[in-house]
Amino acid sequence: MLGAVLIMVDASGVVSPSLVRIIKRSGYDSLAVENGEQDLRQYCDHPDVAALFLNLNTLVIGGMEFLEALRSYFADVGRSPVSGVSTETEVSSRLNAISLWVHDYAMKPYDETIIKSKLAIAGCECQP
Repeated sequence: MLGAVLIMVDASGVVSPSLVRIIKRSGYDSLAVENGEQDLRQYCDHPDVAALFLNLNTLVIGGMEFLEALRSYFADVGRSPVSGVSTETEVSSRLNAISLWVHDYAMKPYDETIIKSKLAIAGCECQP
């Protein structure tokens, strides 16, 4: 395995099984969390996380709140890239996420090609 990719569940409390399969086929373990508060804790506790797929519509701490906290904790330290995952189609929502530290953005529905391209943009190598 090449490391771990942290995945935040969506607002319904479900981790996308297809996203987990794609992550595993790419050679990474996946760490799934139930809400933004747990995600922030896991991200802080696991410096080996290779990338984070952040659902922008989440429970407890929303995606935007998570990004604000993440930026305040790690602004001066290099940490793994964050890819936003959402059904949000509003350009303003995507721009807001990018301004808050999202390095890339994947719209649902996504497929293996899209997720692997997001991992590549994050600097993660994928197994063939």
